[in-house]
Amino acid sequence: MNAPAPLAELVGPVIRDLARRSGTDLSRWLEQVHRLNGCAEPIRLSGETLTLDAASGEVLSSYSTDREPHGQLLIRCGNRRASRCPSCAELYRRDTFHLIRAGLLGGEKGVPATVRTHPRVFATLTAPSFGAVHRGPDKDGVRRVCHPRRNGPACFERHKSDDSRLGQPLDPDRYDYVGHVLWNAHAGELWRRFTINLRRHLAATAGLTHRAFNRAVRVSFAKVAEYQARGVVHFHAVIRLDGRTEDAADVVDPPAWATLDLLDGAIRSAAAAVHLTAPDLGQATQAFVWGGQVDVKAIHAGEMDRQLSEQAVAAYVAKYATKSAETSGTLDRRIQPHDLSRLHEQGASMHAARLIRTAWALGNPNTHPDLQELRLRKWAHMLGFRGHFSTRSRAYSTTLGAIRDERADYRRAQLLDAHPELAAESTLVLAHWSFAGQGYTAGESMLAAATSPTSPKEGIP
Repeated sequence: MNAPAPLAELVGPVIRDLARRSGTDLSRWLEQVHRLNGCAEPIRLSGETLTLDAASGEVLSSYSTDREPHGQLLIRCGNRRASRCPSCAELYRRDTFHLIRAGLLGGEKGVPATVRTHPRVFATLTAPSFGAVHRGPDKDGVRRVCHPRRNGPACFERHKSDDSRLGQPLDPDRYDYVGHVLWNAHAGELWRRFTINLRRHLAATAGLTHRAFNRAVRVSFAKVAEYQARGVVHFHAVIRLDGRTEDAADVVDPPAWATLDLLDGAIRSAAAAVHLTAPDLGQATQAFVWGGQVDVKAIHAGEMDRQLSEQAVAAYVAKYATKSAETSGTLDRRIQPHDLSRLHEQGASMHAARLIRTAWALGNPNTHPDLQELRLRKWAHMLGFRGHFSTRSRAYSTTLGAIRDERADYRRAQLLDAHPELAAESTLVLAHWSFAGQGYTAGESMLAAATSPTSPKEGIP
């Protein structure tokens, strides 16, 4: 094998791993790795498929993993988290980009082009404060004095954007860790109540009953959750007003009175009205509300405002669909009890480690049975947040599943062009698959890292 010296040194361990169960078919293993297109944690499957002639029962083709290295087939993991699998996360980001973009531009994926004329905003809803934390540059990149306070903790530094102290409490002993974790755990419910309140506030402002408003206008949205440096989630959302017809699937122009100003004001008032009573565990935060920094900006058609053009908004939302809690110094996978004593070794910051331990303690069924529905131990690594990172309303645009089906149909068409005898209408496919594990062996991982294509750079597809 004519490989460069560094690569040749990696072949030996891989061959030893392959030889344990299935010989030394290195070329087939390399072919599988190439098809994964850079997936870092592939799923291992074992099983077989038979393609039969539907009329005669004749076997047209067969496949079994018995002939594969390790007796297994490798497929992409499909993980959304960029820290776990950059390649699959990039594919997820691109799919999300097209989902968001379709709801902004229209003219594709079942969304009419007229949505560009509908009232549309890019809204950001944040969490309240749970204690003073180190702050970095503002949105314009200006480095301001962190916390020049006379009362309470203070910090007179001007932090850079890459300062590891950003988001860390100035006084950890006074920080409301319990309130922070519980707020994350209820963030999804806060968003649900916000969407209900938004429709009610829109109706009241328009002088209509809730029922009359819902007959005339539909509120469509797509949102993504993002972790701030302090480890609390906030939401970015594209919110659009559509008209309604008797056909629930139609997306038509809204009435003339459904304006951008109406939407802007209703978002702000609806966010301020959301209120959830917190479980009383003696923490400072006794009510779950949105923070005071509610940002609402109009989305313009075309390139009138490059910072808030449709393309820029879609790219921004899609970018954060692949980011996870690891961006705030915590972990990207579930923890076990033995992990609690070595969170720092796994890369968690002191602040994140304390949040994780707080979530684990609150998830104890013996001491907090009333909190079990929050599943805090299962989601301790996510600092209590258990919601979906990317969601959309039914009529906003297409779905991620539909986008994936389009990709599968395209590949199926390519296969049928090469093998017309496998036409779907004349064949029957019988398959049996079972999960055999995930990830590479120690030897494989070294060679896969050296031979796999790099994940595409982030950018607009």
